[in-house]
Amino acid sequence: MKSQAAYFNGLFSAGSKSSNQQRYKAASPFFAMVRKEVADQVHSWRFIILAGLILLTFLGSMYVSMANIAKAVSNINDPDRLYLYLKLLTTTDGSLPPFHIFIGFLGPLLGISLGFDAINSEQSNGTLIRLMAQPVYRDSVINAKFVASLIVISTLFLSLNLLMIGGGLIITGVSIEPSEFMRILCFVILSVIYVSFWLNLSILLSVKFRQPATSALTAIAIWLFFTVFYQIIVNVIIKAFLPNPDVLSQDQLVAYNRIILTFLRFVPSQLYTDATTTLLMPSVRSLGPLTMEQMAGAIPSPLSVRESLLVVWPQVSGLIAATVVCFALSYYLFMRREIRT
Repeated sequence: MKSQAAYFNGLFSAGSKSSNQQRYKAASPFFAMVRKEVADQVHSWRFIILAGLILLTFLGSMYVSMANIAKAVSNINDPDRLYLYLKLLTTTDGSLPPFHIFIGFLGPLLGISLGFDAINSEQSNGTLIRLMAQPVYRDSVINAKFVASLIVISTLFLSLNLLMIGGGLIITGVSIEPSEFMRILCFVILSVIYVSFWLNLSILLSVKFRQPATSALTAIAIWLFFTVFYQIIVNVIIKAFLPNPDVLSQDQLVAYNRIILTFLRFVPSQLYTDATTTLLMPSVRSLGPLTMEQMAGAIPSPLSVRESLLVVWPQVSGLIAATVVCFALSYYLFMRREIRT
């Protein structure tokens, strides 16, 4: 028969065993790699420089918005004049673009800077082989790279928008409406998805190329092509193959503009601009050309959050699909990559 001392000894040892198992589960290799990646990215000079640049553009845009907010909310012809906090993100006097325009330009640089050397720098430094020699799964490495960068990007954008809401509340004393908060939250999520696309593209290039400089230059070249040259090429091709719009009827002109918009929406920045414009301006009802018959009888009133999301859902789903495709390709190539050479 087991004695009481042996019983209590087994009970205490079982409790210590369960606590050790819980401690082991809490300190899993994946979360340890995520914490290390977050710390490395936050302390890197490239992130500090880009985050400081985004913060400066944010403060500049907010200063211009605050200086012109009284004129914006007093315009009785503007159906969005009652959305004070949305006006803080969209109002401008022409000296500086709104904040979402800056994000459309600087967001890709942030994503590229966080991912262009995610894999190839580890392999060139010899740390990838030592890391894979540990009892960790191979896919945990690339998943930790992506999750850590996603945490950093989400924290940055959420903090900036909460700073805008807090500053507006202190300066104006006007409380934010729930619909405004939901639109700003959707704007933050959309910005994170947009930057995540460029992050996954840069990670894909870091898996494909062995030199970090090559992957960085390739990612910047893709960004410059879509930002500067793509629209020029589309306009040249359309003018060469389509008739002069001055001689077209109204229906033909609408079809002409829809063809142009269809080609322009292959650009991620165009999808982001269309979606953010609709979310931050509730009176926007369509992202394409409308005929006079479609506009007849329309009341210039703001849409609800659900209706605005339905309008921009094709753009949002396009950005999500492009992000998933880039991540899937980088995941596939990394899982098949030889890391011993």
